[in-house]
Amino acid sequence: MAQPLAERMRPKTLDEYIGQKHLVGEGCVLRQMIDSGHISSFILWGPPGVGKTTLAQIIANKLDTPFYTLSAVTSGVKDVRDIIEKASKGRFFNERSPILFIDEIHRFSKSQQDSLLGAVEKGTVTLIGATTENPSFEVIRPLLSRCQLYVLKSLDKEDLLELLNRAVTSDAELSQRNIELKETDALLRYSGGDARKLLNILELVVGSESGDKVVITDEKVASRLQQNPLAYDKDGEMHYDIISAFIKSIRGSDPDAALYWMARMIEGGEDPQFIARRMIISASEDIGLANPNALLLANAAFDAVMKIGWPEGRIPLAECAVYLATSPKSNSAYMGIGSALEEVRRSGNLPVPLHLRNAPTDLMKELGYSDGYKYAHDYPGNFVVQQYLPDAIKDKQFWYAQHTPAEEKLYQRMQQCWGKDYASK
Repeated sequence: MAQPLAERMRPKTLDEYIGQKHLVGEGCVLRQMIDSGHISSFILWGPPGVGKTTLAQIIANKLDTPFYTLSAVTSGVKDVRDIIEKASKGRFFNERSPILFIDEIHRFSKSQQDSLLGAVEKGTVTLIGATTENPSFEVIRPLLSRCQLYVLKSLDKEDLLELLNRAVTSDAELSQRNIELKETDALLRYSGGDARKLLNILELVVGSESGDKVVITDEKVASRLQQNPLAYDKDGEMHYDIISAFIKSIRGSDPDAALYWMARMIEGGEDPQFIARRMIISASEDIGLANPNALLLANAAFDAVMKIGWPEGRIPLAECAVYLATSPKSNSAYMGIGSALEEVRRSGNLPVPLHLRNAPTDLMKELGYSDGYKYAHDYPGNFVVQQYLPDAIKDKQFWYAQHTPAEEKLYQRMQQCWGKDYASK
């Protein structure tokens, strides 16, 4: 049986690898790590079809080291321990650690992830995990702390066009056909930045044509996919396009659209925990201080889904979606932390003012630590004017209030305390 086009086109080297220049481009972090021959454990996080598995295989080939693969869907703790034991016994002194690649590591249970800790910490194996879900939620903290995290991005238009042209000119089968890419908008749109999906669609369209001459048009692509909607990964498209529409409907205060897109996700078999997590993020990012109760309700909805399961879990999710959509909106906290992070990256590790430092020892007291600190509760209204930022940025402002009814009270208090204009930019 012939291999699918996506498998035939899988890159073997970094020079053939398309996309992720921020990681594997010249001088970038993963490229330097690979070229040096010293790989530490890491997790690749990104949407489907962007090259996570391919990158792991390229690394193994480049380093010429044993490469073990586990799928979190089909493997258990015993499988993990068997591979760790095999890796330990088969490794010679000063030889590089074998690579253990775990696809969909977010599907591993806590006990499965726990079984990896010792081997990763001792260097028995070098772990490369791949996940489409946020590792902060799905990977246990001890394992996450032992791994670097690298974020892979959806392939952009130029990447996808390069892949298409490479496929029709260099693939052993497609290069035998006279393929003209007359129009590519539909190919790119349906692929959604997923290289595997793009190649699957191309293979479907070409395979449905008789004769050596094949002209790819947008109409032809749309027609073939309607005839065979399962020929491409609609779950991946739903996972990213529909969740985007759902969150933007909440942000835009449209409860009807929010419920519709939630229903689409439910009917499509989306993980209810994923929906609940995204609503927690939305409650903080889009509603924020305009209605702090939104975060409480979003957390409660997540807990309710965990407790009662499916299908009843749709009810608290729907309640939360409507509440978030109908709440007043503010992104002042979201914008504030973004501004503060930019400043930290720009100015680096500025020293903490002496009066704010802790002084648990006599030596620290002698050096002036904590000297001159004013305890706010000793002053009227539990406030006293005092410098809290480093000297170099002492007058910087990161938070700007947005005048929703709830946030107006915070704004008025800050003006009363500091006399600054905390109003929204």
